Amino acid sequence: MLSRTLLRSRIAAPRVNSLGLRFYSFSQEEQPRIRIGSTAPNFEVNTTQGKIDFHEYIGDKWAVLFSHPADFTPVCTTELGAFSKLKPEFDARGVKLIGLSTEGVDSHNQWIKDIEEVATEGEKFGFPIIADSTKEVAYKYDMVTEDDFKNLKSGMVATVRSVFVIDPAKKIRLTMTYPASTGRNTSEVLRVVDALQLADKRGIATPVDWTEGQDVIIPPTVSNEDAKAKFGDFKTVKPYLRYTKLN
Repeated sequence: MLSRTLLRSRIAAPRVNSLGLRFYSFSQEEQPRIRIGSTAPNFEVNTTQGKIDFHEYIGDKWAVLFSHPADFTPVCTTELGAFSKLKPEFDARGVKLIGLSTEGVDSHNQWIKDIEEVATEGEKFGFPIIADSTKEVAYKYDMVTEDDFKNLKSGMVATVRSVFVIDPAKKIRLTMTYPASTGRNTSEVLRVVDALQLADKRGIATPVDWTEGQDVIIPPTVSNEDAKAKFGDFKTVKPYLRYTKLN
């Protein structure tokens, strides 16, 4: 009889898929833990724009990785069309978009024709869609429901609507997860990118419902003297709540 240690090592060992790529087994104990600040798991996979290494795809840019349940579905069609139409805005912020479902490249390419017809007003679809047929990425990024996690070893599994904002250092900076029935707000994804990039650049925080151009918050760790030197005028509501405008 195999010892528990040996049996565990066999269960947790990476497997090789049809592309020759190695990935973890679908063991819940071995599943990567995705937290803000953790390194985004890397992977190699086929997409509608060819085979990619995810970290190489990000390069020195930011990235938004998001999953959708399935091709040729109504909510997903509206979402991917909206993201594609907003691609110039993401480009201007140095952000790469990349989508995902567990269906294949051929299916994605056929579906893109529908997206261009009904959701992009005829404009060319602008970013790659991952063909996660092995469910490697869905597993590593925990993109499935509790029930579907139990079925990862079977056929096509519908991923939930996960969103990951990843910075150039390949760190997870924000996560959002929606159920299959609820379409995402693309403007919110763009808004949080603006907030994250501004916080990195200027050392501030952003209040509720903040949008570009509105007042920002001075972190409590910054003294009044340093705040005056760094930001100029500011308004104190409470000693811990101070607003300022950025030029």
